[in-house]
Amino acid sequence: MSFAPSPFTPMGIRSIQEQRDRWERKRSCTARELVQSEQRYCEQLDLVVTYFVEILKAKGTLRQDIRESIFSSIKSIHLINQTLLTHLELGRFGIGFEEFCTHLQLYNTYVDNIQTAKKVLMVQVKKSKAFRRFKKLQESRPEFNQQKLEDLLTLPLQRIQQYKHFLRDLTENTSPDNPEFQQLSKAVKTISEVAQRIQDNARSHENHLQLRRVQKQLKGRKTRILTPGRWYIREGWLKTVPPKGTEAKPKMFYLFSDILLQAKPCSPIHPTNRDKFNCQRIYPLKECTVDKVFGHTKSQGGLISLTFARAKLLLMSDDQGDINDWYRSLCLAIGQLKSKNTVVHRRDKLRRKPIRSDPDSQNTQELQQTRGIKRTMMLDEEVREHKEGHSSSSIPSTGESGYSATKRLKPSEAPAARPQESSGSSCVIL
Repeated sequence: MSFAPSPFTPMGIRSIQEQRDRWERKRSCTARELVQSEQRYCEQLDLVVTYFVEILKAKGTLRQDIRESIFSSIKSIHLINQTLLTHLELGRFGIGFEEFCTHLQLYNTYVDNIQTAKKVLMVQVKKSKAFRRFKKLQESRPEFNQQKLEDLLTLPLQRIQQYKHFLRDLTENTSPDNPEFQQLSKAVKTISEVAQRIQDNARSHENHLQLRRVQKQLKGRKTRILTPGRWYIREGWLKTVPPKGTEAKPKMFYLFSDILLQAKPCSPIHPTNRDKFNCQRIYPLKECTVDKVFGHTKSQGGLISLTFARAKLLLMSDDQGDINDWYRSLCLAIGQLKSKNTVVHRRDKLRRKPIRSDPDSQNTQELQQTRGIKRTMMLDEEVREHKEGHSSSSIPSTGESGYSATKRLKPSEAPAARPQESSGSSCVIL
């Protein structure tokens, strides 16, 4: 049974036509905003290219490698966006974005270089007096409207996010029968991937800044916080409950994706480290289990228990909301860490093992055994000849010589590998 209005009903015809009119009005409004914002965006890119890239190249104020580090692919981005603007002004949105998406690698290059560009620009402003004066003079032009170069350099990243929203609105208000529908749908997917790349890079940069901040808060350089793949989660004061029931002592804890770090404040009268912390212990989260302990805080705050392979830790807080947040953060970090290890373990199990041994490998083993027997026989003859000319007390026995020539360390006798952090850290790593 169909619920669609009958084409012979005037009311049904009016309702369908009204819906189509609303879609068309929304599409026209979105298209108009897209064109106007694209015109403004191209004007801003033109300011950077004309008054900075081209003039700096002509004057030679900065070296070529420094200019490329600051401005990256912004000149090429300006060219492809001018082409896109031409299509948009003519109403060819599908064709325009289909061609634009083939050049998105320029945006990827720019996105990956943006943090380097900011650092190099900041260094050159401090280091080069000529560039500092040039930058201030260019930014004072009325065309810039009091905008700084630092703000203009981030425009391509902001524009990608705007494209994603504009294209979604255009696609939702475009009929599937329209030839542009498929082109706009593909453009939404492609540009969303670049937008996600921007978010991932920004998140990675923020995490790097957090790790550096924690590294500076710790006394000395032996405790390594800046490790590839490590993510900062949270930090705060918690009380450690000793096993013998003495008074709980407040400690500073830093939670990362793979470890929990315990530290205590340095002496307040220390001339240089009074604002820093001294690392006491590093607890690995790989084999950690976390549980809530009930009935010991009289409804004031909370207590959580952390069990590691070689230690057990009781943490308490007077703020119940804070201890609940710590519990959730710890459970999430441990769960993600174990899930990664589980995936790797399953992949190892899925590896196929050969049903039959390779005949070449059997021949190789037999050849090695034969060579070992010949080597032992030659060694026995040398020892026997040496005995005839010298005293037997100064010569090792044949069995000992043969054993020492073929001895291999068992896995249990091999020295245990030391953790990376324990080699250069004064903390106790459990």
